[in-house]
Amino acid sequence: MLVSLTVGKVDAGVTVLLTPDKRLIEFPSILLPPDISSGSIVDITVARNATSEAAAERAFRGLQEQIYSCFGAAEPTTPVLRCRNATQTSVVLEWDPIELATADLISLALFRNGQKAGNIPRPTAMHSTKISGLAVDTEYAFHLVLRTTAGTFASERVVVRTHKMTDLSGITITTGIMPPATRENLAKAVERIGARIVDGVRIDTTHFVTTEGRGIQWEKAQELNIPVVRPEWVDACEKNGRILGVTKFYLDALRPPPNEAPTSAISTAQKDLPPAPTESSSKPPEPSAEEAAARNKDGAAGGEDGSDDDDEDESEDSDEQKQSENKARSEAEQKVRAEEREEQRLAMRPKQATVEDGDGHDGDDDNGLAVEKGGKSPGDSASFQNVEF
Repeated sequence: MLVSLTVGKVDAGVTVLLTPDKRLIEFPSILLPPDISSGSIVDITVARNATSEAAAERAFRGLQEQIYSCFGAAEPTTPVLRCRNATQTSVVLEWDPIELATADLISLALFRNGQKAGNIPRPTAMHSTKISGLAVDTEYAFHLVLRTTAGTFASERVVVRTHKMTDLSGITITTGIMPPATRENLAKAVERIGARIVDGVRIDTTHFVTTEGRGIQWEKAQELNIPVVRPEWVDACEKNGRILGVTKFYLDALRPPPNEAPTSAISTAQKDLPPAPTESSSKPPEPSAEEAAARNKDGAAGGEDGSDDDDEDESEDSDEQKQSENKARSEAEQKVRAEEREEQRLAMRPKQATVEDGDGHDGDDDNGLAVEKGGKSPGDSASFQNVEF
């Protein structure tokens, strides 16, 4: 298409062109011939470039595909939740790693029975969690809710039922240092009760069984507050057919020494001792009615016979002397019996270790038993925890 235009005003940047119907068009001066001036007529040819249009369209479509493939094709995946282990009072849940694609993470929350239980800390790094303090033999429903800048995604509900007290299959044991024979017997007992032994301390480890409090795994169990018990705990659970508390089976719990007399023997020995005499036993026995009547009769006869008061005084003095002798004898017997009981009690009492006083001198306990300098009592290193099942 050819168009003839008349040059009106020529400026350095813009030239004003006039159309045949007297319309003004501003046109860049750089696109006009350099020798034009006002009144010159220029011919301008205008045509559509289809080839360039097609090339521009192809470039635009390619850019759109690239943007979509980078930012629009992938989206965050829905979390997949499952139960890893369950006990009488706890549940261990795990899920696949969170895929966010190009979205940003807002939060990952755990819901229990339809109510929010809390947010998962470090959701991109943590793939499991442990919920404690649950009721025994109770059903719970859990699910995860992932919130991102690309939307909210909720996992399927996982229904878990906590175990009964007689169900020992949820016990997961990590073993520590122990003799080979003890380890072999422990493995057999664990297999019989339906529990399992895992290598290393994990999030689903319920008990750490060992005979010595040392080692890397023992330290890790201490950090995670996992009960550290002796192998006798497994034997006791198998014998009773139910899960037992661990307080009496802690590795550092007090155990009676082999030579210590049992409490029943001490109580029996104390029961066999003769009873201590009371104040009433030190008094002379009261005379019977017949003896009192005889004495009154003798007194009356003495009065009729004219016996003097000196005989009565002598009899009264002799009675008082006998009473004092009987009282002294009973007090001596009571003192001897008390000393014998004290000696028996001290003999049956286990020897205690003494602690050093604040000045660094050896001290005696309340019962006068000497204790070794720098020693510890059996309960100094005991650690009793309250573990409920």
